[in-house]
Amino acid sequence: QVQLGESGGGLVQPGGSLRLSCVASGISFSIAGMGWYRQGPGKQRELVASITSGTTTTYADSVKGRFTLSRDNAKNTVYLQMNSLKPEDTAVYYCYTSWLRRAYWGQGTQVTVSS
Repeated sequence: QVQLGESGGGLVQPGGSLRLSCVASGISFSIAGMGWYRQGPGKQRELVASITSGTTTTYADSVKGRFTLSRDNAKNTVYLQMNSLKPEDTAVYYCYTSWLRRAYWGQGTQVTVSS
C-alpha cells in the first residue's frame, strides 16, 4: 500500500521560511519521481516542484530561486525548503508520486503566509 505523509506546514510571516517533508512507503523510493503540488484558496491545484530518481529538479516559475526540492533515499523522504515566502504561497501543499501507472497523493499540509 502506497502512503505519502507530509509534515512541516504552519503559519509564517512574509519573508520567512518553512521546510516541508514527505515520507513515502510502499514504493521503491530510490527509483520513484516525486513532486509537490499546492492548492490555494479558490485556485486549481498546481505543480510546485518535482524531482526525478536521478535528482533532476524542475520548479514552477513562481517559486524559482526561493524553493529547493531535495530527496534522501536512505529515509524515503523528500524535502521542500521554502524561503522568502510570500502571502501568495498560502495553500495546502500535497506530496505526489506516480507509481506503477497510478497517482498517489498525501493528505496535504497547510502553509499560511501572513503578518
